[in-house]
Amino acid sequence: MAALLRMEGITKSFPGVQALKSVDFELEAGEVHALVGENGAGKSTLMKILAGVYQANGGTIHLKDSVVVPSGPRSMIEAGVGVIYQELNLIPHLTLAENVFLGREPLLPTGRINWRKMAQEFEALIELFDVPLKPFTRVSSIGPAYQQVVEIVKALSLNAEILVMDEPTAALTGHEVNRLFEVIKKLRDKGVSIIYISHRLEEIWRVANRVTVLRDGQKISTLPLKDVTIRSIIKDMVGRDLEDQYPKEKIDTQGEALRVEGLFKQDICKEISFNVEKGEILGISGLVGAGRTEIAQLIFGYRKKDAGRIFLHGKEIRIEGTWDAVRHGFALIPEERKEQGLVLGQSVFDNVALPVLNSFSRLGVINYPKLNAVIRKIIESIGVRTPSVRQIVRNLSGGNQQKVVLSKWFIRKAHIYIFDEPTRGIDVGAKVEIYKLMQELARKGAAIIMISSELPEIMNISDRIIVIHRGRITGEFHHGQASEEEIMHAAFGVTQDAS
Repeated sequence: MAALLRMEGITKSFPGVQALKSVDFELEAGEVHALVGENGAGKSTLMKILAGVYQANGGTIHLKDSVVVPSGPRSMIEAGVGVIYQELNLIPHLTLAENVFLGREPLLPTGRINWRKMAQEFEALIELFDVPLKPFTRVSSIGPAYQQVVEIVKALSLNAEILVMDEPTAALTGHEVNRLFEVIKKLRDKGVSIIYISHRLEEIWRVANRVTVLRDGQKISTLPLKDVTIRSIIKDMVGRDLEDQYPKEKIDTQGEALRVEGLFKQDICKEISFNVEKGEILGISGLVGAGRTEIAQLIFGYRKKDAGRIFLHGKEIRIEGTWDAVRHGFALIPEERKEQGLVLGQSVFDNVALPVLNSFSRLGVINYPKLNAVIRKIIESIGVRTPSVRQIVRNLSGGNQQKVVLSKWFIRKAHIYIFDEPTRGIDVGAKVEIYKLMQELARKGAAIIMISSELPEIMNISDRIIVIHRGRITGEFHHGQASEEEIMHAAFGVTQDAS
């Protein structure tokens, strides 16, 4: 079959970083081609060159045997290339329909926007996903999972011949993911070619025909799915065998660290009560919109609760805001890293140092040599890929930005760590390191709360799991005592008697 797209010898460098080194990539008509690799391997950079966002330093792009020289994103959209980026690119104060059809609004003969037609077209597209999103809801009022759905709908509305999906399921769970795969298969059947980037390697067997692995800016392999295994892909990605994707050790708990009683917030949660022991990893599972993130924010003081009590080491504490939580030894790694976890215009060093500056200063003078040594050690242990600790965080890949957020809180000795989607957008090798770091914290007596949309992660890493459905706890399971089916039943609010 003739290639629809050929990228040959693509090279790209940034100050201090060789991002791509003579990379070849090919896409056939009607194919789903998976593109995988560790964070910083060059996947997103290669796709941004295809999209016209970056200009390559060398190499050529062929579309239908014609050489294309991108002059910007619009030129590649017109050439039939649509991209769903890993980082959401919506305008918060506009509505969902306005975002989807921005610059392409349907017009009345008078030249005014045809709002009715816009709403109808939006509803026709969103119907594929079976989610409760209305055309004139503002983007700022919906969570990241639903924003990801809007990004996908926006790309689908372009009727592109080539569709690039960069971590499209990172914020999705359950039926949203299944819906996406159904849409992908329908698009493939209609002749749309898809480049699918994901760190969830098990996904690519559900949709892809071939897989290409990048490592350190170079192409390592391109093979049909039938000729590879997850183990062989991981070996190509990291350059070594990875024995265990979910390392888990038995850690003896040391008594109650945190207890939450009767947590209530109108329209968010009702009578949430649970405890976490020192040395325990408590997993919180549930569908998108169940209230998992909001519960974490209520505990951390980011949202104000209507009722409920919080106990730390058996003593009731008052958390009126985030500073109270930090002062009491709470740390929150948020789901939305760009808005809530980072200062994008500052360096890696400055971001990681923020929570501990008071610990490394005396009489207003910061001990920079000591602080620098600690920061270098923590970012090396987590695997932040950066040419320097002085690199501006905005210039890092999405996965490495997430690692900087993790570094910022790992450096602080907290009692309670709340991880909201800690491995989202992070490659399999780095995930293992994060799991080990979480268990190291637990071994030192910290209590860990881990919110995750990935069931294998929740089931393998958690000592205990609670499941949230519409703001209520609908199930509790101990490690090794629940199947995916049982957890999903609880996530949908189905009791064992009803099933």
